[in-house]
Amino acid sequence: MTKKEFRAQVIEQLKKQNKAVKAQRDRELLSHFIALEAYKQAQTLATYLAFPFEFNTSLLIEQAQKDGKKIVVPKVYGQGKMIFVSYDAADLRTSTFGLKEPISDRAVAQSSIDLIHVPGLAFNNDGYRIGFGGGYYDRYLSDFKGSTVSTIYPFQSLAFEPSSFDIPVKEVLRYGDL
Repeated sequence: MTKKEFRAQVIEQLKKQNKAVKAQRDRELLSHFIALEAYKQAQTLATYLAFPFEFNTSLLIEQAQKDGKKIVVPKVYGQGKMIFVSYDAADLRTSTFGLKEPISDRAVAQSSIDLIHVPGLAFNNDGYRIGFGGGYYDRYLSDFKGSTVSTIYPFQSLAFEPSSFDIPVKEVLRYGDL
């Protein structure tokens, strides 16, 4: 199966999830995420603003704010580049991808980010991921020194061979393995 076929298959499964089951899974994944030592130690947390069918990152953002963490979210700019910008719910617009992203262009230094919550559609047992196909996270993570964690549902664990440019996530929290 090609990465394109994996993407289509997983997106279809994500969209078919029972809303109540998904909400329960999201709450449980969140409780395990915030119990991680990497989360507890992080002062600055990068996460993404999710599609409705993905892990509900608004739960993580709310919790991290309560815990006094600085939240940064991605913004795509230029040719295949991504930066992280301080999160401000009042400073968002819908991007060309259909996701909310910051209006601000003030990048937060990569070295000041302690933990990145990485999105993805499919993950193998070694933490390699299939994302939405832009390569933004692989490029950003190629020289990132902090911790990386992803949160996924059971059907997002798949066997595939990574590409040479893929960067693995250091920890994958799989619902059902917790």
